[in-house]
Amino acid sequence: MLKKFISYFSTYKVIAIIILLLSFEITAKAQKSLKPNVIAYYTGGGGTVIDSFPVEKISHLIYSFGHLKGDSMNIHSAKDSALILKMVDLKKRNPDLKVMLAMGGWSACQNCSEVFSRAEGRKTFAKTTKNLLDYFQADGIDIDWEYPAVVGFPGHRYTEDDKHNFTLLLAELRKKLGKKAEISFAAGGTKNCIDSCFEWDKVMPLVNRVNMMSYDLVSGYATKSGHHTPLYSTKELPLSADYAINELIKLGVPANKIALGAAFYARIFENTTDANQGLYQPTKFLSGVSYKNFKTEFSEENGYKYYWDDEAKAPYYYNATTRRMATFDDPKSIALKTKYVIDKKLNGIMFWELTDDAYTDGLLSVIDKTIKEN
Repeated sequence: MLKKFISYFSTYKVIAIIILLLSFEITAKAQKSLKPNVIAYYTGGGGTVIDSFPVEKISHLIYSFGHLKGDSMNIHSAKDSALILKMVDLKKRNPDLKVMLAMGGWSACQNCSEVFSRAEGRKTFAKTTKNLLDYFQADGIDIDWEYPAVVGFPGHRYTEDDKHNFTLLLAELRKKLGKKAEISFAAGGTKNCIDSCFEWDKVMPLVNRVNMMSYDLVSGYATKSGHHTPLYSTKELPLSADYAINELIKLGVPANKIALGAAFYARIFENTTDANQGLYQPTKFLSGVSYKNFKTEFSEENGYKYYWDDEAKAPYYYNATTRRMATFDDPKSIALKTKYVIDKKLNGIMFWELTDDAYTDGLLSVIDKTIKEN
């Protein structure tokens, strides 16, 4: 009898171990299959053709931008409506693609503070957003109110109440759009915005992700040059993608709801001195350049020399003759950022914007290749 009991016990023990091992294997496979999201903002500008890009490498495509008209979410032209329908049609090529509508933008949220301060304004906006998502058969809304509660575009209203009103706006959107709709918002990567714009503990349960704008960290108003989209901080420039993400995690934001931001464009600054290969010098902003134009714009013939800052993990060009510095992301920095997203188990990598990329062998392809290799 004792031998039989021991035999049964051993059998059950073996079965339990097998089940446990299978469970570990299934869990490991599930974790391995969770790829980071690849989130592309798209303006449709610059004469680009959306279906010429490798949309199979994108998880989320965000139309940029719809705006407020009165209290309503509005797409301002038939041309833009046709573009959104074309974006949604790309699901035939990529069935997993999510198409979202962004509202706002840097210079286009003048009335956001006033409209979203009112319950009726928030309700009308949520209702009209749902109507548009249903009409286009799109998957969600991205809020680009730049920025609640702190100074943004010159002349735009902002108040301390914006911070809580933003929470109320997202709550109204979630209530109206339901659980299946995707809701995200863009947040600035500066200390001021991280500390003062959002009620993080209240907004994050309402959304799928926050798109961290860890670019333009040296802005068009800067008086000293530096990297506008560095991965890591330096003594001279404490702002970076790593800084912003660590600050959010300290505030309780789940890593799997944070998308790191990358730039598919350069910012060119003109310095007043020829020192330190252009870095951290008195300067003024001149212009932006799309990644697809880097080879012609920043050639040696034009006087530019390439540099790599191994502390910031950021590239830059400098023209000693004109004292012009270009700061940007390139294949090397994009690969490092994508690997960072994977290692930190973030929600994904997002970028501004798709029209700046090349149709083939662009930065989007670098993101895709890095994900597949890791």
